[in-house]
Amino acid sequence: MYKLDIPIDLKEAAAIERRRKLEKERQNRVFNPKIRTIGVDIDALSQQVNDRKIKEATENARDSSFMSDMVRNDKIVMMLQKRQEQDIHNLEKALNEFRDRYQRPETRKEFDLYDPDAKKKDKPSRVSDDDPRCGISSMQKFDGEDLNSKARKKLQQEQLREWSLKQKKDKENALAQQKYADNLYDKKRIELDQRGMELETSERECRRQIEISTKDFNLAQDRERKERENLNARHEQDDNFTEISNHVFGDMLTENPAVASSAFGPHRVIPDRWKGMSPAQLEEIRRIQEQQRQEKKRLQEEEWQRDMEWDRQRVAVAKAGTILEKRHDRLQEEIRREYDGANIHLSAEQKAHKKFLDSEVYVNPPTAQYFAQFNTSSR
Repeated sequence: MYKLDIPIDLKEAAAIERRRKLEKERQNRVFNPKIRTIGVDIDALSQQVNDRKIKEATENARDSSFMSDMVRNDKIVMMLQKRQEQDIHNLEKALNEFRDRYQRPETRKEFDLYDPDAKKKDKPSRVSDDDPRCGISSMQKFDGEDLNSKARKKLQQEQLREWSLKQKKDKENALAQQKYADNLYDKKRIELDQRGMELETSERECRRQIEISTKDFNLAQDRERKERENLNARHEQDDNFTEISNHVFGDMLTENPAVASSAFGPHRVIPDRWKGMSPAQLEEIRRIQEQQRQEKKRLQEEEWQRDMEWDRQRVAVAKAGTILEKRHDRLQEEIRREYDGANIHLSAEQKAHKKFLDSEVYVNPPTAQYFAQFNTSSR
């Protein structure tokens, strides 16, 4: 019999396995299109990459320049617009301040005709019994009237209440004193019977003192009542004398020209008492009219100057806009010329490169047999 289990040479098997592994790694390197560089023009690719970077850098620089010009132009336009808005705001503010200072409704001479608060400012025809405006012919005050009846009744009620409270207090004091005396009397009677005479004497003395106190109080009340009546009589007599003197020496009978002056201001008068304007008032009116004419002339001059300044600023803004537009057109023309030159240069380079490829590189076109010999082995 033949022995078939021949031992395997481990060294030879390891060498074969190593060669197989190396061949597999080589095939992976050769057949991988990402790392294979056979048949590729590295210099041309590098030149294309550099050209593309230069082109992108040029475009970025041109875009940055154009954007900076746009930002500068926008800032100039915004500054001009802001200045124009500020000038308009200042003019409107000055106009409103002038109107608020010199053209207020209450400063007009006919403001009293349409004053909405005229009724609130006007006084009533009669304020009280002592109103100096209520003369004989005013038909606002008559004999026998008592406009202060409510106040007088209220004062009398307050006075009656004070009297009642005072009488009540006096009565309570008297009752308290009576109660205290009775208490003393009872205590003395219970405690000391033998002192009956002394207690009776003390009681009689106490009652006498109470009567004296009551009599003194009544006398004081009577004196106070008489003094109050005398005081009221004197007041009434003084009021009568005052009323007679007011009638005799009043403005109505004496025809005082000052009665035509209104209480609402020196420029207003009472029509039914007015005797006509004085020469000083007429001169004041002429002076105010002359001031108004001068003020109107000054305002017209200021308005003309504002219009001229506005026209000058408008012309300056238009000139600045024209200059910016021309500058923008020049920049656009220069950019277009740079684009045209760059495009011509790139076109010439592309044509030269294509001519080089056609005349120097692609002179031997490959056939199908040439491509069939690849990818058969890693060697």
